[in-house]
Amino acid sequence: MAIERASVGPRFFANLGTIGLILALLIAIGSSFTIVQPGNVGVVFNRYTGALRSSGQGLVWRMPFVTDVQSYPVALRTYTMVARSIEGSSSDDDSIDLPTKEGQHIRQDISVTYNTSQERAADVFRAFRGADISEIESTFIRRTIITVSQNAAGQMSLTGIISEQRGELQDRIQRGLEDEMEKMGFVVDKVNLGASHLPQTIEQQLQQKMAAQQQAQQAEYELQRQQTLAKARVAEAQGEAEAILVRAKAQSEANQLLQESLTPLLVEIKKIEKWNGELPGVTGGAVPFLDVSPRAKSE
Repeated sequence: MAIERASVGPRFFANLGTIGLILALLIAIGSSFTIVQPGNVGVVFNRYTGALRSSGQGLVWRMPFVTDVQSYPVALRTYTMVARSIEGSSSDDDSIDLPTKEGQHIRQDISVTYNTSQERAADVFRAFRGADISEIESTFIRRTIITVSQNAAGQMSLTGIISEQRGELQDRIQRGLEDEMEKMGFVVDKVNLGASHLPQTIEQQLQQKMAAQQQAQQAEYELQRQQTLAKARVAEAQGEAEAILVRAKAQSEANQLLQESLTPLLVEIKKIEKWNGELPGVTGGAVPFLDVSPRAKSE
C-alpha cells in the first residue's frame, strides 16, 4: 500500500503540471489576439521599438507584453454638451458659456458628430500617447469645442446668437472645429446648436422688448387700417362728387338742348296741349293761348 501511494503522488503532480502548462499556453495564445470591434480601427504599438501600424476590424495579432492594441472610432460618434444631465456626455450642467460682443453671457447646448480618420489613426495614438477615445473627448475635444464656440460667439450680438444669426454661428463653429480637429486626425461631420439658456434678467429684458415690438406692430397695423379706411372714404366722396358733377353736366346740357329747340310755334303747341278746351267765362278779352296776330296767321 505504501508503494502504491508513493507512485500515485508524483504522477498526480505530473498531471497537474501538464494541465497548468496547457492552460498557460491557452492563455498566452488568447492574449496574443485582440478583437477590434466593428466601426473602429486598431493601432498596434510596439513598446520597445515604438513602431505603429493600423489594423482594420476583427482579430489582430499582438505579442504579449511587447505590443498593445488601441481602438479608435471610425464610425460617427457624437459628443454632447447640454444643460440637462440626462442628455449630455457629462452628468452635470455641461452647456457652454458663450460671451456676446456686448459683454453678456448665455449658456448654449451643443452636439458635435465626428469620427477618427482611418488613415491617421496612428497619428491620433501618437499625439495622445495611446489614450482611450473617452479620455480624448473629456480633454482635447471638449476644450476645443468650448474655445471655438466662444471665439465665434464673441463676435456676435445676443439677439444675433439666439435668433437671426444662429445659423451663421453654427456654421462658424463647424468650420473652426473642422480646422482644429483635423490637425489631430479627427473629421467633424456635423455641429448642432440646441437650446439657448438665458439669465433671468436678460430673459425679462427680451420679453419686455418683444412686448414693446408687438405693441408697436399693433399700433402700426391700426394706423395702416385707419389710413386705408380714410382713403376709402376719400375715394367714395370723390366718386360721389364726380357722379354729381356728371349728373349736373348732363342736366345742364339737356336744358340747353331743350332751350335751343323751343321755337315760338312749339311754345304755342305746348300751350294748346295743356289747354283743356274750355273758354273763359268773361268775354271781351282775347281767347286764351291763341295768338291771332298777323305773324301767327302767316305761319
